[in-house]
Formats: sequence, structure tokens, C-alpha cells
Amino acid sequence: MHWERDRDQPKNLGGSHRPGRAGGADRLRAAGRTDPPDPAIGRNEPRDDAQHPAIGRHEHPAGPGENYWEGGRRDLEIGNTKRLAATIAELIDCDEYEILAADPYPDAYDPTVERNQREQNEDVRPAIAGELPDISSYSMVIIGSPVWNVRAPMIMSTFVESVDLAGKRVLPFVTYAVSGMSGVDQDYRDALPSSEVATGLAVRGEDVDGARADVEAWLRGSGLL
Repeated sequence: MHWERDRDQPKNLGGSHRPGRAGGADRLRAAGRTDPPDPAIGRNEPRDDAQHPAIGRHEHPAGPGENYWEGGRRDLEIGNTKRLAATIAELIDCDEYEILAADPYPDAYDPTVERNQREQNEDVRPAIAGELPDISSYSMVIIGSPVWNVRAPMIMSTFVESVDLAGKRVLPFVTYAVSGMSGVDQDYRDALPSSEVATGLAVRGEDVDGARADVEAWLRGSGLL
């Protein structure tokens, strides 16, 4: 079975309109990584107006590590999902939360593949390190992750089942090797029947650094630019 691993792990973004910034939005960005950096990055006070999103992201270790790349392996200093989330954060004002695994994933590719396969087969909910974010004041949450074995990492299920996303607009984005969105957006719709899960963005990992135009088009189509 094909395995896609991006050194990044899940992320989440969200927001409400911030006065004085034409067409802009405040957003909470929740990012999930398995390495131990500060779990809160660029967090602003939550806004309760409609255009201030939160960004939540999970990434496999954003530090140096082995990744799938053009059919082989490559060490990346910063993971694909984290780099894509950074592009989003450059274009919209947002708050950010990183989802960190309490039990970090291995740095090496193959052991991570094996662990993820076990977690999928056993429908595991990996524990998240630290406190979960309070997203009660956000009306929009942007959630990002790599695609691992044709679905989001299982820790993303932990996240969406642990925070209250009812009544919120959820925008998913993923990085992938060959599968595209791979039904991740529909998985969120199935898991979040009381949320509005909007059209997602899927970017091939190797193409992330040149994806700014696609990100702008997605944000514009989502009413965030």
C-alpha cells in the first residue's frame, strides 16, 4: 500500500474580521507537529466576528528528517505542510496552534510508516501533547496535515473529536505525494456533521514552494482575500 509521509504534521487555522484591514482576517492557526517546539505560534486574542479564523496544523517533525520525495527519500529541514501553512499565514492574519504528539513519531521514514499503519488498523487516537486550544471565540478553523496512507494522520481524528467545532466553518488543506485530497475533506464532513467543511486545498509536497498562486486562489475562493 502506498504511504505518503510529509515531515509536517497537522495544522489548524481560524478567524474573524479585524477592523482596519481591508479584505483581511484574523485567524487562529493550530499546527500539529511531533517535535517539541513551542505549541503556540503567533497567537492573538481570539475574535468573535465572522472573518477571524484559527489555523490548526499537524506535521511530522518539522525539523530535519527523512521524507518521501519524487519516489525516493529526502531529508527536509522544514516539512512540506509547515511551509504551506507559512504561506497561508503570510497572506492572512491568523492565530496558530501546533498539534504535537505526546509520543513523538520516529525521525526515520519506515518506522513512522509502520506506526501509522498500526494506528490506522487499530483506529487509534494518538494523544496530543499539552493543552488543547480554546477555539470557542473563533467562527472559522483552517486545518492542515499531510496525507499518510491515503488519509489524514490519526492524531487529526484526536484533534477534531476533542475540540468543539460545531457551528464553525472548517477549511482543510493537505500536502501529499500522489493521492491529492484523498477524501480527507469528506472524512472531516463525516466526523463533523454540525460544522461547515468547505472546499479544501491539496498541494503536492514537492510543489509547495511554488504554490503561492494556488493558495491565493483558494483563500480568495473561500472569501478570505
